[in-house]
Amino acid sequence: MTTTPHPAVTLRNGITLPALGMGTWRMGDEASRRADEIRSLQSGLDAGLRIIDTAEMYGHGRSEGVVGEALRGRRDRAFLISKVLPQNASSKGTVEACERSLKHLGTDHLDLYLLHWPGAIPFTETLYAFETLKERGLIRDWGVSNFDTADMDDLAELGAYPLVNQILYSLEYRGTEHDLLPRDEKARITSMAYCPIGQGGDLLHHPTLRAIAPRHETSLGPATTAQIALAWVLHRRNMIAIPKAATPHHQALNIAAQEIRLSRKDLAALDEAFPPPRRKEPLAVI
Repeated sequence: MTTTPHPAVTLRNGITLPALGMGTWRMGDEASRRADEIRSLQSGLDAGLRIIDTAEMYGHGRSEGVVGEALRGRRDRAFLISKVLPQNASSKGTVEACERSLKHLGTDHLDLYLLHWPGAIPFTETLYAFETLKERGLIRDWGVSNFDTADMDDLAELGAYPLVNQILYSLEYRGTEHDLLPRDEKARITSMAYCPIGQGGDLLHHPTLRAIAPRHETSLGPATTAQIALAWVLHRRNMIAIPKAATPHHQALNIAAQEIRLSRKDLAALDEAFPPPRRKEPLAVI
């Protein structure tokens, strides 16, 4: 039996990564879940996933602490991302925030450092700090998160081209398909989808997903609606998905979703149920 290669994305700097990564929002919030969260991240790395995304905002460093513990003995397997809050993103504050994150993470560098969302501090200050951090070897590259089309155009006017723009994107939130996604792809900026399978259960109980799931099998058995929703995000070119999986079993289900190849019939049904945008929509943010 032949296996289908898992989706991958090549960044503008030449690094190729699995299109499936691991998010960590709200990890570390409950001590009783910490062991499962650590094992989940480690199981993902052991299975070949590389991207771990976190942020100083997540639990005021608690998420970074969970990630740091999970990375012990595995740092070389990870493409590690964290984010600076916009109120900390001055030329001095960005450097200080990065140093705090590195301490929480127990590592000497980040592979990618993002501005969490646009703020009041001029981006020229943040960019200066990003370049300083690169020169010091504390970050390999930089990007942004929750930047809409006009925000990206403002960066381009400054001659600033982030490696990644992390955005909310899922079947429920397709507004960026109208302008932001094609604009970033043309500029060779990779999109990274957070909450790719939604936050609650409404999406996963949708009748169209429930109709499509039985048509697909994975190595773990019949596909779930969550796996179909994730496979839909992963099928898009120039897109990385970073769902959170708080247990090793949930992580295994996410990994198995990479095996799913949606048919034209499937995609047409999903377009009918979740229509693509016909006009510009404001960037959705959670």
